[in-house]
Amino acid sequence: MLSKILRYFYTLIHLRPTQFYYRGFYFLRNRLIGNAFQVRVLDSRLVPAAAKTHFLTVPKYYIKKAKEVHFVFLNSVHSFESDDKIDWNYASKGKLWCYNLNYFDYLNQVEMTYDDGMTLIHSYINNTHSLKDGLEPYPISLRNINWIKFCMRHQFRDSNVDGFIFSGYQHLLKNLEYHLLGNHLLENGYSLFFGALYFRDKNLYKKAIQILQSELNEQILLDGAHFELSPMYHQILLERLLDCINLAKNSDDFVDQSFFYFMESKAISMLSWLSEITFKNGDIPLLNDSSLGIASSSSTIFNYARSLDIVWTPSCVLSESGYRKRVSDKWEFVLDIGKIGPDYIPGHAHADTFSFVMHYSGKPFLVDPGISTYEKNERRNFERGTSFHNTVCVNGKNQSDVWGGFRVGKRAKVSIVEDSKDKISAFHGGYSSFGVTHQRSWRFDSDESILIEDVINKKGKRKLLNEAFFYFAPDIVPEWESSSIISFAGLDCKMHFSGSVFDFRIEDYECPQGYNKFVTAKRLVVTFSNSLITLIR
Repeated sequence: MLSKILRYFYTLIHLRPTQFYYRGFYFLRNRLIGNAFQVRVLDSRLVPAAAKTHFLTVPKYYIKKAKEVHFVFLNSVHSFESDDKIDWNYASKGKLWCYNLNYFDYLNQVEMTYDDGMTLIHSYINNTHSLKDGLEPYPISLRNINWIKFCMRHQFRDSNVDGFIFSGYQHLLKNLEYHLLGNHLLENGYSLFFGALYFRDKNLYKKAIQILQSELNEQILLDGAHFELSPMYHQILLERLLDCINLAKNSDDFVDQSFFYFMESKAISMLSWLSEITFKNGDIPLLNDSSLGIASSSSTIFNYARSLDIVWTPSCVLSESGYRKRVSDKWEFVLDIGKIGPDYIPGHAHADTFSFVMHYSGKPFLVDPGISTYEKNERRNFERGTSFHNTVCVNGKNQSDVWGGFRVGKRAKVSIVEDSKDKISAFHGGYSSFGVTHQRSWRFDSDESILIEDVINKKGKRKLLNEAFFYFAPDIVPEWESSSIISFAGLDCKMHFSGSVFDFRIEDYECPQGYNKFVTAKRLVVTFSNSLITLIR
């Protein structure tokens, strides 16, 4: 009971008063007076269609064969009998799959015709009375953007469609995600900006500007990273910002140059960070909640930015994000010596302090496996846990108390000892309950070697199980060359181990290849007493 109380205490103590207030306010309001979605009918004398604007397309999520329709989200497909028999609340594949069905991203796929798109939109409107997840503020925000993009692409205005979009904005204004904050509130702001320019609505515009100015200043760190520290979410939120810039550039009614320059400056900062964190082969490190096949690639985003005449520095000094990158002619190395994320919204954070990712000869070598699910289950807890990352786990416990799918209790606090070009060293107290601190140092010797030293400083004589994990990319096959040296077929690279080592074991693990998709790969687990030296050369 005491441990449960402490978990809630360490989880709740970091929340902001705003989050407490709006959680309580929305709960009481919905119970006492309700929160029904009210569909409004707009005047049929509609404003002209907005200027045709070209946005990025998306993969093929929607496939129509005869009358049957197929939706493919998160590497999982489901079929409905026809466009007018879609269950918009379909939950058998999980809440995130249902969210994707309600986002309507598929309206922006190349293969989507005007007739098919309008059929889907009207099917949705006709089922307003039965909608559930789709009427939450986050799906409303994304769906409205996608419907507006579709209308602009095909240069039409429809009073029923516009009425539903506008009704969504009125509902969103009453349910802005101040109880969550973070990327959710930022997405609310992006969507309101779309609605403001589409409807030429001053109230929507005023609220959009208020949210975007506040949240972009709050959420984009000084080195350009999005503060939830997921490269995948960084890509998503940067693309949405570029969409807003694109929309503003093509709107005759948008004249606020100071806000345009504000958006552009934030985009430039985010582009520089993304350029720095992206590997030479175009991959991003799958740090925190990141997965394959969700966001547009870095190269796609860079080309989009160039089409908008945005110029940025293709590198930056990684600082506030806590990530560091070192590069040679042979390898690229990204490591984490930062906070797990913003204190008041760590839902996408992992217990991965001092983890790292390495590419060798332009290909993944040591990886952060990423995630395969958002469902609140054992797999989700495992993928957020310390033992699923390239770091040290003590007594099988997580450095930071990740729980409940998107919660974090007590967190590991990092202190940096040295941060130079050739050496980085830091320690954290995530295992203070065991009377220990974990210190990790990295030394970089040009092309020749990388030395990683782990030290477990402990008080007393308590016996601890210290395990260092190393996750290899799926096509990397480690082989024992001797009792303490591992080589790799086809690579002129070896790993040497020394220190107070007890045991080594190479074992299989299921490496996510996006959501709900896995391949078998290898990981190395090294058990040691108080020190471990790993030399990659």
